Amino acid sequence: MARADTIRSINRRIILNYVRERSPISRAEIAQETALQRSTVSLIVSELMEDGLVEEIEGESTGGRPPTLLRLRAAGPVAIGVAVGTVETVVATSDLGGHLLEQEEFPTPRSPEELLGRVVERIRRLMRGKIRGSIEGVGISLPGLVDFEAGAALFIPYLKWRDWQVKRAVEEATGLPVVVDNDANAAALAELWFGRPEIREVRDFIMVLVEEGLGTGIVFDGQIYRGESGVAGEFGHMTIGSAAPIRCASGSRDCWEAFACERTAIARYEKLSGRSGTRHEITFPQLIDLAFEGDRAARSALLKTARYLGVGIANLIKGLSPEAVIVGGRISRAWPLIAGDLKNAVAKSSVCRGLPPPRIDVSSLGEQPQLMGALSLVLTSKFASVATA
Repeated sequence: MARADTIRSINRRIILNYVRERSPISRAEIAQETALQRSTVSLIVSELMEDGLVEEIEGESTGGRPPTLLRLRAAGPVAIGVAVGTVETVVATSDLGGHLLEQEEFPTPRSPEELLGRVVERIRRLMRGKIRGSIEGVGISLPGLVDFEAGAALFIPYLKWRDWQVKRAVEEATGLPVVVDNDANAAALAELWFGRPEIREVRDFIMVLVEEGLGTGIVFDGQIYRGESGVAGEFGHMTIGSAAPIRCASGSRDCWEAFACERTAIARYEKLSGRSGTRHEITFPQLIDLAFEGDRAARSALLKTARYLGVGIANLIKGLSPEAVIVGGRISRAWPLIAGDLKNAVAKSSVCRGLPPPRIDVSSLGEQPQLMGALSLVLTSKFASVATA
């Protein structure tokens, strides 16, 4: 009986993912592509419709009766995502297909207690007026070391927070299930489930998340790899040089983050433009704008940062040999400017392998893949879980 339940659970997951990825699609098409019996497909589709996950729509007629097609039931919010950044925190809702519905931002407070209060306030506001039970849960992405199983922040370097039981605190305050993960892992999960099709089909890839710091999420065989202690992927702190323009979150000038994050690009620009030490601070989005406008110092700062990104990526390729590397964060907007230099740096540093580098691409999830990651922590449980009612 257990084996039959497991098979049924797997078939349910397969069918739901076909609807997610290829909708609108008919029952007959699903049966043909999955080699499942049409009666099995019809029964599982009926269950998915009863659970509010799938709905029928009318297709275009070719002369006869219009076909009945299936798609995800996207009406209304089902997930709340909280992307905690070192500067800004974003709270948003999405439907089952991962489409953003409502979104709020605020500066990240300097204490976990204050952040908890503001996050809970916004979650309650987003839940107000919603049908009870329509929100499946809350996903939270954090810029630091996270115990995924316990849902606890072990250490967030920029904020100097340690041992914060965030899952328990938010669950007690809202009554909703909560899933917590590192922001780069969450972004990698979002790429796996909601990125462009050619990336969703890749089984082994690395997500490089560039922000105030620098993190990596590792996907092996279609699963997030967290390592023995749950904190694998801290490649932002691998040594790639010395005397970087800034210190990393842990105080080092030798690690990859110190050579290739947003703050580094800004520091390079300020030095090149003669603005070092002035009170007129520039933001990373402003730096990208200047580069597109032709500012030579801004372009030079971005390109040098891209080259160091490439050096670090080459090291990851040598050690892990992924099928693809995805670069995400606000730097994605500068991709047309930096892609060539970054890929050249990867190729130059990878020459000793004697093999062509894997596919290197920019995230298709916008400038905040960690927000989509936070939402994905909730949404993917619907598609990846083998449990059935």
